[in-house]
Amino acid sequence: MSLNHGRTILAIPGPSVIPDRVLTAMHRPSASIYDGELVEMTDGLLADLKRVAGTDGFAAIYLANGHGAWEAALRNTLNAGDKIVVLSNGFFSHKWGTVAQSLGLQVEFIEYGMTKSADPQRLEEVLGADKNGEIKAVLAVQSETSSSVRNDVVALRAAIDAAGHSALFMVDCIASLGCDRFEMDAFGVDVMVSAGQKGMMNPIGLAFVFFNDKADGARARANPGQYWDWIDRAKSESFYPRWSGSPPGHLMFALRETLDMMVHEEGMPAVWARHTTIAKAIWAACDVWAQAGSLHLNITDPAKRATGVTTINTLPGVAHKIRTWCQNEAGVTLGNSLGFPQEELEDHFRIGHMGHLNIHMIMGVLGAIETALIAQRIEHGSGALAAAAHMLSTHGNTGKDTK
Repeated sequence: MSLNHGRTILAIPGPSVIPDRVLTAMHRPSASIYDGELVEMTDGLLADLKRVAGTDGFAAIYLANGHGAWEAALRNTLNAGDKIVVLSNGFFSHKWGTVAQSLGLQVEFIEYGMTKSADPQRLEEVLGADKNGEIKAVLAVQSETSSSVRNDVVALRAAIDAAGHSALFMVDCIASLGCDRFEMDAFGVDVMVSAGQKGMMNPIGLAFVFFNDKADGARARANPGQYWDWIDRAKSESFYPRWSGSPPGHLMFALRETLDMMVHEEGMPAVWARHTTIAKAIWAACDVWAQAGSLHLNITDPAKRATGVTTINTLPGVAHKIRTWCQNEAGVTLGNSLGFPQEELEDHFRIGHMGHLNIHMIMGVLGAIETALIAQRIEHGSGALAAAAHMLSTHGNTGKDTK
């Protein structure tokens, strides 16, 4: 007998919960791909995406997942034989480097493991030693989905500048766009890649690439092929070339709705603040549970934690017990382990807390985990939900006494 008979929830780091109004926006017949609302919608989509990204540069939309965004960024700026540096501190940052290798690029990985953010000083040293300017690009993630570490994009940009190096700075914001504060132009990023199914609250299927004039200049020496070429997608005044074929009409309607919610209703500063508070509530609960020694947060420094995903380490086999019980008995699906050694895959789990979330959803996920701890007789500190509730209660306070 199970209590799992209500609405289930995905508490994984993407795909995230899709708002009902976004689902409703897609629940309609197909629209004409020759004229009318899809054509009229495209300019607004690109403009609002650039507002989310914080750039006055260019934006291109692809029918792809995040891996497609990786490849588009690489194909439009680099050629086989070019040398790049990849700052690796998790499964996905390393995977972007392997995609680059598959395209014939020479990749130098700077490995930081699964618990550390990228070190700007080390990057400055590597670039400073490249006296002939052979390194054409530096690749990093803002928030690593597997380890939940957040890299300091501004500090990494400063390291590139301190080395006096001309390498393109490319940042993966697939797990952070719409969650962690990101301002492409202010942060000095040349290329940013993301996708729609995480903080952007869309179904899987749209990938975004943003680029500035410097990156666009590198396009002249690259050969991206017809589909991945960002020129028409970002610059054409005609509708059809912007999608390199038939447009994804229903995904466009969904994206229009999410952009209305984020840009025009809530506003990006409020979106970032909401994610920060929710993340702190989850960390507060985890810190209390950790008092008994069965689990702990993977990233110890709060300043280096992603605000859209939290990775939790446990004693051997405990993570598997928690995930299995939550999914089967509580209707809550938690994220699995990625990037850790094979023998540790049952010892880590992830909580996705990105996009369309509120207090009762977060407290429901935390309550399900606590119930799993009790049901599975896993030792844990008491008072975790109270700690989370206290943190959530502080959201928006300006220092006034709320007692």
